[in-house]
Amino acid sequence: MRHNALVTPPPPRPTPPAAAGSRLAVDGGGPTAEMFRARLVRWWPDLLEGLVDLYGPERAPALGERLVDLAEEAYAARSPGLHSRDLERMLAPHWLQDPSMVGYAAYTERFAGNLAGLVDQIPYLRELGVRYLHLMPLLRPRDGDNDGGYAVADYRSVRPDLGTMDDLAELATELHEAGISLTLDLVLNHVAREHDWAVRARAGDPAYREYFHVFPDRQLPDAYERTLPEVFPDFAPGNFTWDDELDGWVWTTFNEWQWDVNWANPEVLVEYAQIILELANRGVDVLRLDAIAFMWKRMGTDCQGEPEVHSITQVLKALTRIVCPSVAFKAEAIVAPTKLLPYLGTGVHTGKVSDLAYHNSLMVQIWSMLAARDVRLAAHALGNLPPKPLAATWLTYVRCHDDIGWAIMDEDAAAVGLGGHAHRSFLARWYAGEFPGSPGRGLVFQYNPATDDRRTSGAAASLIGLEAAEESGDTAAIALTADALRLAHALIYGWGGVPVIWSGDELGQPNDPHWADEPGHEEDNRWAHRPRLDRARAAERHTPGTVAHRVFTDLVHLGEARAALPHLHAGVETHIGPVDDPGILVTVRDHPIGRFVGLHNVTAQRRTWPGHRAHEYGVAESVDHLSGAALEWDAGGNIVLEPYAVRWLTTP
Repeated sequence: MRHNALVTPPPPRPTPPAAAGSRLAVDGGGPTAEMFRARLVRWWPDLLEGLVDLYGPERAPALGERLVDLAEEAYAARSPGLHSRDLERMLAPHWLQDPSMVGYAAYTERFAGNLAGLVDQIPYLRELGVRYLHLMPLLRPRDGDNDGGYAVADYRSVRPDLGTMDDLAELATELHEAGISLTLDLVLNHVAREHDWAVRARAGDPAYREYFHVFPDRQLPDAYERTLPEVFPDFAPGNFTWDDELDGWVWTTFNEWQWDVNWANPEVLVEYAQIILELANRGVDVLRLDAIAFMWKRMGTDCQGEPEVHSITQVLKALTRIVCPSVAFKAEAIVAPTKLLPYLGTGVHTGKVSDLAYHNSLMVQIWSMLAARDVRLAAHALGNLPPKPLAATWLTYVRCHDDIGWAIMDEDAAAVGLGGHAHRSFLARWYAGEFPGSPGRGLVFQYNPATDDRRTSGAAASLIGLEAAEESGDTAAIALTADALRLAHALIYGWGGVPVIWSGDELGQPNDPHWADEPGHEEDNRWAHRPRLDRARAAERHTPGTVAHRVFTDLVHLGEARAALPHLHAGVETHIGPVDDPGILVTVRDHPIGRFVGLHNVTAQRRTWPGHRAHEYGVAESVDHLSGAALEWDAGGNIVLEPYAVRWLTTP
């Protein structure tokens, strides 16, 4: 029996500007107006929706038309090779989630000298299994101290010592031919004081003054400061700086020479839209959106992660989907786990913002497990994280260019009988070698005596004790700490997402003992773990018995095993298994083709995992995908795990 009912139809989708695409070629076999128009129709609603959220329904349509004009120009200028890349990735939208994706991050000059020299290092990257290359800031920064390149003076040129924008485009082409995607940093929250926008503002141009947050006196800055944290309290206290030429207080979250831009001004959005499309047309595949959390300011808050941040990202993402859909966004948001998921898209922004985000919690918990030789805190913290959006991807890492902030939540620590502050202090002291029995050679970064908060700098080999073992010449200690480093890397390779190796860690390269000798680095010990790649050590990767050979070979093998396992597709969620032994972390991934179980003994002792768990998970007959060997069982029917052992098991 049919029932007559009144059904309210969905509201009509907004239609894009009628003339869009009319100036594009429609023949010759190249990109066509039809293709542009089809993408525009699909993504215009997202573009307009974000603009309405930011600037209101009255201004949004005209602003949208301006952005569409920019999109049409960029689309017409895009090379045939990049158009083909767009089509390939439209047909394979989960390319970042494929288990074959392995990443590498480096400063160009410290890895290869310059962009031309980096082309010569592509075989090295391919040997390591790299398919994703993140080059640290290389757009022209201010002279002198520049926050490691994050104080950009010109988004449209490369540092002169590294090459030119044409060199960058040539490198991107060579990387693409080698199957490697190129990632660059795009600083969105601020520009250098020397940037043209700031120069014009200081010269009295009222239009460019509106590009920044400028105040005539301390009334509003003081009101904001009541709820604002200090990012660098040691050398950049406060969040505002007086500038005589500007005749005002300018917002400077990070340093007095890094001026926060005013995203409430739509002209700022248009400027960055142009920059993004120009970089995309140079061949950049992934843009790391630096300091994204800080972009929108609101009185009475910490001005981090405000809703408008995600609307801005949605507009920029919609624009790239129209012009260059092969380009992905990576959110640089090192925030509490409960605040991270919106950067990957939740609620109305689901599927509309960034594609990648850093799994900072995993990194911190790896180091916590290795120091404590106990997985219970990690199992609780990681096991209680909300699932990420299916289309989004974690970027996993043992460490990066930055210091390690010991982001252990008090609630997680309390749940397993620990004190949050005490455990954070223990980790900082352990990895600085200040705790009895620690082999760590890390450096304390940004110690705050008022809160006893301290962060840690250091290369992976120095933190984990491999540097100390190598110096001692103790072969047993070297082998054991290399096993521990392999376990740490196995956790990021086996989690799902894109595992990224920081330059030098693939060779077990230690801290740079001369980090403070370079001008501008004296006050920032993070340069200790940003060494120039040791070419002599790199040559040893082919010499059995050397540390470089051991560590490099481990990573190559992990990458090969990972690529052969569909179970590690990033669209599958990782879950934490029960803790039967506090020294063994169990990870479980249920892929449609079968189950993956990872076993990780985080201790320097032999441990056993209950045999009944292996039968329960269906992996009792599994062969370890890393060693090719069957499981070792003891007389009691339990699985034996040697010190720092890792097992990757799957159901038949």
